[in-house]
Amino acid sequence: MTEAYFESNRSPMGSIHYPYECMIQSSVGSRWVVHPHWHIYIEILYFLSGQAKVFLGGESHILSKGDLILIHSHETHSIYSLGVEKVSYVVIKFDPEILYSTSRTIFESKYVLPFTMAKSTNQRVFTEQEIIDTPIPALVTEIYDEFTARNYGFELAVRTLICKVFLWFLRKSQDQQPNWDIAHSLKEIDFQMLQQVFEYIDERYMDDITAETAARMCNLSYSYFSRKFKAIMGKTFTNYLNYIRITEAEKLLLTTDSSMTEIALEVGFSNSSYFIQQFKQYKNISPSQFRKKITEESSESSELNVD
Repeated sequence: MTEAYFESNRSPMGSIHYPYECMIQSSVGSRWVVHPHWHIYIEILYFLSGQAKVFLGGESHILSKGDLILIHSHETHSIYSLGVEKVSYVVIKFDPEILYSTSRTIFESKYVLPFTMAKSTNQRVFTEQEIIDTPIPALVTEIYDEFTARNYGFELAVRTLICKVFLWFLRKSQDQQPNWDIAHSLKEIDFQMLQQVFEYIDERYMDDITAETAARMCNLSYSYFSRKFKAIMGKTFTNYLNYIRITEAEKLLLTTDSSMTEIALEVGFSNSSYFIQQFKQYKNISPSQFRKKITEESSESSELNVD
């Protein structure tokens, strides 16, 4: 794979914010490419040329062509390009939620949660020699192709490919640290709590549910439940609930002609104003703009297929 290959296949994505993204970042000279920041996304950087220093969790790593680094959710990181050669790398970032099936189960959680914790100790940097004969370079290429070409069904393709990459990282970690999983940092009672909460939210997200109710259901005090849930999930119960509601609202925006008020009430928001505010916060676009953009892109794709 070459930088020219990727750049020749680039395609602007518009203003839609998917739960995953793939792009190329480039820089020339010694300078900050990305200043220190963190986000909820798991991020993969695959270097195409040049050399850069990636600061991750209080440590620094120098990466060159063919190297890859895995950045966990909620992990502070920054990138500084080195030398005069052009630094270029593929960025794949995705919301950990896409690794779950329709219903969030504890069986998946024990695999996904370590990658949402900044303090996890699994391998982060993979040299060109370590991955050149693995499926990873080809999977990175395929994810980039699918995301930029946006052919019919690309959303399913990208999610499937990201899950394959995630599975490779997961098994690599297991090979290096036998019996490595979330059980080392969480107790069985935490698993049980998460499973109860996942099922409760999946079944009742459209109702007026609260953290207090979830805490009682788990036989925990409100304060302890709130602290534990945020420590594990990286977000409050209310934030997580709203995220699920926004996810369900997306489906209604794409499959119905319901008004914003109707959709807001159907997924559990008390009014359309709060729904629109939360949608913008999570998706960086208003729900009406989201619906319009997707409709326009679907029409364009249909016209291209007819031609």
